[in-house]
Amino acid sequence: MKRTDLEKNIGLKIKSQINRPGTAGRIGQETAVAVDRREQRKQDQALGLVPFAIKLNGDLVKQIQSLAQERQIGLNEMVAELLQKGLNC
Repeated sequence: MKRTDLEKNIGLKIKSQINRPGTAGRIGQETAVAVDRREQRKQDQALGLVPFAIKLNGDLVKQIQSLAQERQIGLNEMVAELLQKGLNC
C-alpha cells in the first residue's frame, strides 16, 4: 500500500470520528438514551420548534451559557426566554 493511501485512510478515520454524534449529558444534564438526529428532528417538529441559526459575540454566548447553568435549564430554553422578554418590552 502506498504512503498516500495510508494517509487517506487515516484521514477517513478522523473524518468518521468527527461525524459521530456527541456525547450524552451536555451542560450537566444526563440523558438516558442518545437520540439520533432524524428522531430528534421529528420530536422538535412535533413540538413546533424551528431551527434558527445565528452568530453571536463569544462573551454574550458565555453569559447566556452561565445563566442557563445557574437556572439548570437548557441553552435553547434560555435563549427562547431571553428573546421572549426582549420582544415583550
